[in-house]
Amino acid sequence: MKTTRSTRSLALMALLAMSGASFANGNHSGGHAHSDEESAIGKPGLATKAGRTITVEMGDNMRFTPSDIQVKKGETVRIVVKNTGQVKHELSLGTQQELLEHLELMKKFPDMEHDEPNKVTVAPGKQGEILWQFTKSGTVNFACLMPGHYEAGMKGTVQVGKK
Repeated sequence: MKTTRSTRSLALMALLAMSGASFANGNHSGGHAHSDEESAIGKPGLATKAGRTITVEMGDNMRFTPSDIQVKKGETVRIVVKNTGQVKHELSLGTQQELLEHLELMKKFPDMEHDEPNKVTVAPGKQGEILWQFTKSGTVNFACLMPGHYEAGMKGTVQVGKK
């Protein structure tokens, strides 16, 4: 009886461990726009509509260059994100609240993969891109939410002006 109970306990622990690992390495889709849905910060852009390309470098000094970007309301921009550092970085567009909520998730699951159109994770020496249409005037925030990076100052803003 004791052996059966121990075996069940081990099997249950293994199952829980595997489910946690799969969640941590999987994507997370709660509350983010995934298609042509418009969110508080805009919506995914179409490559054919991108009027210009903005290159943003991110490095191990925990800074984005540039960290302040100007766009016009309604403008679709291709943001090319280059990782010039030796560690993985990401650029996530969002409201301040969205970024802080996602930061807490990243602390729990630092290896999670992203499939949202407003986020890109970039390996050292590589580049990625985000196509985004900024549909509302105001400030859109961006940050690297890898554990410790945001706290070190890896954040910036997109100022969306009137047309």
